[in-house]
Amino acid sequence: MTKWGSIGFLVMVLIAAGLFFIAYRSIDIPSANSDFTTQTTHVYYSDGETDLGRFAIQERDPIPLDEMPETLKGAVVAAEDQSFWTNEGIDPKGILRAAFSNASGGVTQGASTITQQYVKVLYLTQERSWKRKVKEAILSLKIENQYSKDEVLEGYLNTIYFGRGAYGVQAAAQAYFEVDAKDLNLRQSAVLAAVLNDPNDLDPANGKAARQALKGRYQYVVGEMEEMGEIDADERDRAYRRLPDFPEVEEEDAYGGQTGHVLQMVKQELLRLGFSEQEINGGGLEVTTTFTKKAMEAAEDGMKAARPEGYGYKNLHVAVATVEPGTGAVRGIYAGQDYLESQINWAVAGGQAGSTFKPFALAAGIKDGFSLKDTFDGNSPYIADDGTPFENQGDVPYGPVNLIRATEDSINTAYIDLTDSMEDGPQRIVDTAVDMGIPPAETPRNPWGFPTRSPALDPNLGVALGSQTVSPVNMANGYATIANGGVAAEPFIIEKVVDQNGDKRYDHKVQDHTAISEDIAADVSYAMQQVVEAGSGAEALSGFAWPAAGKTGTATNDDGDVTSAWFGGFTAQYSTAVMYVRGDGTEQLKDWLPYYFGGKHPAQTWRAVMDQVMEGEEPIPLAEPVYVDGEAPEEGHEPYTPPPPPPTKTKQTEEPSTDETESADSDGDGTPDDQDACPDNPEIPGSPDSDGDCVVDEAPVDSDGDGVPDDSDPCPDNGDIPGSPDTDGDCQVDTADSDGDGVPDDRDRCPDNPEIPGSPDLDGDCVVDSDQGGPGGGRDEATNRSTAVSDRRRRLVGRRAVR
Repeated sequence: MTKWGSIGFLVMVLIAAGLFFIAYRSIDIPSANSDFTTQTTHVYYSDGETDLGRFAIQERDPIPLDEMPETLKGAVVAAEDQSFWTNEGIDPKGILRAAFSNASGGVTQGASTITQQYVKVLYLTQERSWKRKVKEAILSLKIENQYSKDEVLEGYLNTIYFGRGAYGVQAAAQAYFEVDAKDLNLRQSAVLAAVLNDPNDLDPANGKAARQALKGRYQYVVGEMEEMGEIDADERDRAYRRLPDFPEVEEEDAYGGQTGHVLQMVKQELLRLGFSEQEINGGGLEVTTTFTKKAMEAAEDGMKAARPEGYGYKNLHVAVATVEPGTGAVRGIYAGQDYLESQINWAVAGGQAGSTFKPFALAAGIKDGFSLKDTFDGNSPYIADDGTPFENQGDVPYGPVNLIRATEDSINTAYIDLTDSMEDGPQRIVDTAVDMGIPPAETPRNPWGFPTRSPALDPNLGVALGSQTVSPVNMANGYATIANGGVAAEPFIIEKVVDQNGDKRYDHKVQDHTAISEDIAADVSYAMQQVVEAGSGAEALSGFAWPAAGKTGTATNDDGDVTSAWFGGFTAQYSTAVMYVRGDGTEQLKDWLPYYFGGKHPAQTWRAVMDQVMEGEEPIPLAEPVYVDGEAPEEGHEPYTPPPPPPTKTKQTEEPSTDETESADSDGDGTPDDQDACPDNPEIPGSPDSDGDCVVDEAPVDSDGDGVPDDSDPCPDNGDIPGSPDTDGDCQVDTADSDGDGVPDDRDRCPDNPEIPGSPDLDGDCVVDSDQGGPGGGRDEATNRSTAVSDRRRRLVGRRAVR
């Protein structure tokens, strides 16, 4: 068996050698990839033709090997192929070593020599197949036979990709250190050799984690250089301690304006989809995005039209995002100031959501069994079961309100009552929001969204008031679920990718699911329509030409600082979210902006953006309310029903009987004849007889379903009256807010002064009083003490978003 086994093995070796010899003779060194130096990746708008931008035109500046410092050559060999000077273009030992390490679960290793890497880049493709690997090995052997080691290394160092769009060491030296390659020192050379391993994740410009990863790889390179004798121990020790300094390298003008923000989103998404950094920057890809030129221009033009004058772009950040309901396609963004000035994309970074989060709580409440007509406590403060107090804006007491009114006027306490009235209400709201398209607090296993997480989206009692961080892109997508009848689609920005050979490498398929029922979506939409028609967003959207729904939002932190202002809304065709933040995204807006409520600048921006986005679109009606009414999880929230009118009194025609015996009851209805208005009709009392003719009247008609019969209802066609203010008797709910302080005029004691309520007015003259005590201060000692207690209570209040 040993003999025949040996013979068999020898035969197989001979056959393999013969096949290899045949392949070696038949495969010629091809021409270098002629387009490799000019293969720019093009990024297009959704039409697949209009240029949006491009990635890293490959401008090389080849230099001879003798202009490259010895430290650089030594570092690259130590990092990439330590047997380079002795191998024949392939390294069998390295292949076996890498295979063993990878199979045993150790650190993943590659086995490609410098020659193989050079061949793959210059002559082959990035295809992963055994045929390509065999061809690569044969070409590597041929290259070794036809070129010297110096020629191979020179070609490699002038061709390989170092990241930052830099191909070759000269471009890399400029991109990372703004020096010529010949002037690189040991530390700089070791960095360039290190980043070859992973140009994206090891770029120190990509954050703290990337810098830490680079340092580990850099120290490995320095250590290997000393092992190979390229540097001595002292040089190793001095270099090992720290990375070199990295100057701030200016971005190319091609990234100016909003283009840089969009291209960075596209690049990160391509990386997530599995494309390599080298393919993106030099693979000649054709990338079609979801963005439209119309929506992108509308976002920027609308921001400029509504932005308050005199506020610099470095301090006031306005973010806009427009998403298409039904598909999740992101059609337009405004990310903030020029990308060359700041790389923060506020359309993705986001801010505290404020009351724009309430529609998700409303959907959760209806899903849990409540109805739009159910009533909740709108008084302020509201003391939760755990003792936590919550306030409305201005501490306004609204009394019992239904969920339509609570949404329309953004009544915090009613939404806290709703949350508190559901079984495990906070968790139900979080789950519903996630189902509708808001990413969870931590990135899930199958991520979606921009970004893929919503920090602080925790199931606490105040979750509906929006203390969590949500991006405008994700908010617009969550609202798009409501516009789309409850079907949520994952947002996306890449439509398709075609490679240099014309092969389609990626083609997006819509990923959607039913998040809430169509009826629940219709009811949520209806409540949000009231915000636009008569509520906190009505002023800015008056006269808007398309049916729309929306929600205002203003978020405050634990110190009472207003940190963000929002307006999100949708038509049947598009969903758009607008966010205003200041400074680092957490700084105070109140008393800094002229108006800080979501119904002002954010709603005006939304209107300006959507006027342009919707131009040429048909006005499609939004869903009518269904008034879903399930089995409520808690009693005591039934729709408001006014008490019945008092019974009609009739004059007594006879003197009351003084006989102690029981009076007669002719009709047997249990009421003695001398107390019975209709002694011959046993159905009265007990059935209505409003006109006193002793004939049973038909059941009262209640056309608007507000619980008040038409004959007693001053507005029989408006279900909100009685129950909502109608001071002028026009059967329209009064919600005018002349001074923009968030309190309707009919409940505002000073309708022309936006600082009251909110600032002290002790004498009722509608002029803000000084908050200083003492002589001339406008307050006595008792007043100052009372105010101090009130201020302390407000600081303790766990309030968040208001309007």
